[in-house]
Amino acid sequence: MKNVSFTELNGAVMTALLDDDLARASAEAGVVLTDYFLTDKALWLWRYRLGQMADDPAAAHWCGRLAVCGPDGAVVGHGGFHGPPDDAGMVEVGYSVDPAFRRRGYARATLTELLRRAAAAPEVTTVRASISPDNAASLATIAGFGFKEVGELWDEEDGIETLFEVPVRQPVRP
Repeated sequence: MKNVSFTELNGAVMTALLDDDLARASAEAGVVLTDYFLTDKALWLWRYRLGQMADDPAAAHWCGRLAVCGPDGAVVGHGGFHGPPDDAGMVEVGYSVDPAFRRRGYARATLTELLRRAAAAPEVTTVRASISPDNAASLATIAGFGFKEVGELWDEEDGIETLFEVPVRQPVRP
């Protein structure tokens, strides 16, 4: 299985990306970022996360990390949680893999690390994933991690999504 480590995706990196300055963003992050981090979907996310962090600075600790792999430190994607744990101890996981690195196990490796991170936080009891019912790749990614379907919701950005949850105190299996 692939292994990933996380590097902080902080406000300075996101601001540089929003300024279309990949070189500055890479320098701020300490790793080389690709044009994948400048896509419309990514830019929407950076704007959203900056607003979220401005409203709640503690959210920064939960929201964004760069997924780095291998001895050359290739940035294969990003991941984190949609915010800090809610009052019930639930966090929602979110991650994305650069198309240049897809179908090689990096999504599962990223999810594994996010679940480990959630399990290490005593305030977290449950991890949620919301996935479009027709997103076969994401559904396959969570398979084997113990996620159970718990319902569905309508997301303004993505449409109908199926909700899956897993308690974090069980063993994390890739």
